[in-house]
Amino acid sequence: MPSSFRLIPWLVAAACAATGVQAQTSSASPKQRDSFIPYTQQGYFGLSGGRSNYDLNAGPPGTGLGFDDSDSAWKLSTGGYFHPNAGVELSYLNAGKAHRLGGTTKAEGVNLSLIGRAPLNEQFDLFGKVGTTYGRTRTSGFSGLGVATGKDSGFGLSYGVGARWNFNQQWAAVVEWERHKFHFSDENSGVKMTTLGVQYKY
Repeated sequence: MPSSFRLIPWLVAAACAATGVQAQTSSASPKQRDSFIPYTQQGYFGLSGGRSNYDLNAGPPGTGLGFDDSDSAWKLSTGGYFHPNAGVELSYLNAGKAHRLGGTTKAEGVNLSLIGRAPLNEQFDLFGKVGTTYGRTRTSGFSGLGVATGKDSGFGLSYGVGARWNFNQQWAAVVEWERHKFHFSDENSGVKMTTLGVQYKY
């Protein structure tokens, strides 16, 4: 057999070995996503704080019990975009407490929203969001005043609007107004939140 033909098996084996090494290298270093939410890019984390306002029944008049439907509120969020102008955001929110019926009403939840944004220029953009919040609530106080006390939970509609100022490539300031529907022990009602916060883009 000519010497050139004797080299063919060695060349085939070498090619197979090289292909196998290349495949292992590719599988060992897959393409990384730049967001923690699957199928999205331009990921970010956000932390915001502000005020909440509960749309609640204050109970029958003339009871002498105080009523305060506003408190401090905050939320922690992460998100990403699957289109230059559309994305998804996941957040935990705590709406603080409303004081009524001689007790307190609390609301917190996890929200998932679709986001649409409209850039005004390289630094500023406006956005709107719509989604759902799985909320947990607890109402304490004097029972028998036409308002039930206890715990409740469930899904409710959420929506909001906001503006963002990107003051550098990684950091942005955000102001938002949003409303979340919660299931309370005596009624299904909304909680509005107005917050100011920062976003870190990674």
